[in-house]
Amino acid sequence: MDIGRLGTRRAAAAVCGLLYTGDAMNWSERLQEFVTFWVVLDPIGTLPVFLAVTAGLSPAARRKAAVLAVIIAFAVLVFFALAGHFLLNAMDVSIASFQIAGGIVLFLFALSMIHGGHTQSAHPEIDANPMDIAVYPLAIPSIAGPGAMLAAVVLSDDARHDVTDRMLTLGTMSVVLLVTLTILLCAGFLSRLIGRGGGAIISRVMGMILAAMAIDLILSATAGWLNLPPI
Repeated sequence: MDIGRLGTRRAAAAVCGLLYTGDAMNWSERLQEFVTFWVVLDPIGTLPVFLAVTAGLSPAARRKAAVLAVIIAFAVLVFFALAGHFLLNAMDVSIASFQIAGGIVLFLFALSMIHGGHTQSAHPEIDANPMDIAVYPLAIPSIAGPGAMLAAVVLSDDARHDVTDRMLTLGTMSVVLLVTLTILLCAGFLSRLIGRGGGAIISRVMGMILAAMAIDLILSATAGWLNLPPI
């Protein structure tokens, strides 16, 4: 047997093994980031909120609100991914404080959903502005909520010294936002399917779920600050 060839094959196999392991680790990291962003952005959970706040808009205005909401959410999350850590440090604001503040905002919005205070008037073409709806409550806090902002800060902060890895993280986030936009653009069909009564029921149920999520954010941050067991 040719010892030289055997050594060369072993070396090549070792290199291929290292490359394969590196790729697997990268794909595993991307998958973890995708799951994290999917959970915190919650494209499915955003749909009932979107249906509720755009119930009286025309189809064109509804599509405009969806596109604007996703674009604004993307801009906000990119800002937090690139500068959130430095901004919070410069203002001497802890992650826990930011999480508690975000939880309070999310809870107040959830209360408005439960009581129906966010629904549009009978003449939305006069009173409702797609841009206003896109900014609040769709982009913030429904899509780019406190959990999504925190995820953008933490996931990008881990790779702040690796530009390529940070860009891949932002790319993963963009994929989830594109899925969110696709779901929102299909909202018209779903709205006709469930009807106005079904939308009101879903809105109040989601309000309760959002309220529970907001309380969980506040309690989790408080438990971390006081070094208490996880809730």
